[in-house]
Amino acid sequence: MEVKFYQQVPDHLLKFAVIIAKFQGKWVFCKHRQRDTYELPGGHREAGESILDAAKRELQEETGALDFSLVPVCAYSVVGKNQVNPSGEESFGMLYAADIIAFEPELHSEIEQVLFLDELPPDLKQLTYPMIQPKLVEEAKRRNLV
Repeated sequence: MEVKFYQQVPDHLLKFAVIIAKFQGKWVFCKHRQRDTYELPGGHREAGESILDAAKRELQEETGALDFSLVPVCAYSVVGKNQVNPSGEESFGMLYAADIIAFEPELHSEIEQVLFLDELPPDLKQLTYPMIQPKLVEEAKRRNLV
């Protein structure tokens, strides 16, 4: 699995939005109802949707965030087979950083639980995408955006 970072890629290539979010200084992770692992908020871009709107929608749907700031970090790509890319061909996404200020009282999505962690999970087996998510976080840290 290879993760690459770019300043820009053509908009039509961006299929995913992933958001590294914090709330009151804690990392925000989601637990999907069908998985036993944690993941950063994010997901697929819908037809006709801007990548920024996809990021906002996914953050709201997966965490219940009502009030937040959102800044772009960079474009990225993943080469290699994974749960969302069975072909293994290079797929592109946009990485964002968010600071969440307020949440809805309850979730209305496929997410079972939102977790607030002081530190990133030390055991990579706890992550849904253990070969991808840590690299995204490290890149955002390198750019001083989280």
